[in-house]
Amino acid sequence: MKTIAPQTLSLTSEKFILDVRTPAEYESAHIEGAALLPLDKVSSGKVKALAGDREVYVICEGGTRAKKAIEKLAAEGFTNTTLVEGAMKAWIAAGLPVLRGRNVISLERQVRIGAGLLVLTGVVLGFLVHPGFFALSGFVGCGLIFAGITDWCGMGLLLARMPWNQAGGSCCCGSCNTEKV
Repeated sequence: MKTIAPQTLSLTSEKFILDVRTPAEYESAHIEGAALLPLDKVSSGKVKALAGDREVYVICEGGTRAKKAIEKLAAEGFTNTTLVEGAMKAWIAAGLPVLRGRNVISLERQVRIGAGLLVLTGVVLGFLVHPGFFALSGFVGCGLIFAGITDWCGMGLLLARMPWNQAGGSCCCGSCNTEKV
């Protein structure tokens, strides 16, 4: 898998940046000119239609979804891709330009909050109502272990589809290039 550091990726019209985050994450902060195509909607046909013959630089929030998108495209025979190392976190940390819109809680933080609330609920209900509720905390713990081992998070996929993670209107300056599929 080809990679590039954010600092060495010059933004020109020949470069095609594919953002595979949720619409809400994209709206919060994105690279000017980047096309939005959430991971669950990525396909070689859609990417070819958007990028044409240009090299595709794939980015997400932390790197995991971008890697998955590149793997998915490679499995479909599309290999003209490059992973942006460190993703948006590294891009922003390097002080590179972004367009900002409304601030949202990242999908990763939403999963942590949701898992924490479920564990706490299981413990409280286990003490106050019935010890069987401790199983909820155990179930969440098993889910976190599974997500860590397989790099597949069902809660994250579910949360990505929630209304608050969809675009809530126009972007910060009305010039966002978003692919609504």
